[in-house]
Amino acid sequence: MRDMDELRKEFENFKIDESCVDGSCETDETNLRDYPSYTEALYAQLIAPVQSGIYISRWDIKEIAAAAGDDMAIHPRKRMFELLMKYATSKENMQAVLDALEAHMLDKIAIYQEFIDNFPASAEIFQKKIDKAHKTMKLFPQIIEEYFE
Repeated sequence: MRDMDELRKEFENFKIDESCVDGSCETDETNLRDYPSYTEALYAQLIAPVQSGIYISRWDIKEIAAAAGDDMAIHPRKRMFELLMKYATSKENMQAVLDALEAHMLDKIAIYQEFIDNFPASAEIFQKKIDKAHKTMKLFPQIIEEYFE
């Protein structure tokens, strides 16, 4: 087992590539920021719970990506969404992402509905979330049409 002094020494010797600290280093990935309004608009509509009615965590995005056929590591939520949109640059992949997102939202709606059924006083809170989620899901065909037709 390592002692504290060894760990401190290892940490002190650890070097950070200063040119990449701000995230500006070159990678072999295509930078999704080529289409900032597309990604920003979808992020604001789909991931912001105030708009969609559903909170989507980093793990949720990872599961949505996996269900759509993408393998993704955990990053900050916004970066994960950007990577998901990078995957969804074809109509087929975007449809798979939206289908996975819809299934996730329907699962959350079922939970919210269970709260309403078991605790009727919570309907005032959860019904608004359910309504927003349904409204968001109705946008999915429009997203496909707008970006891929």
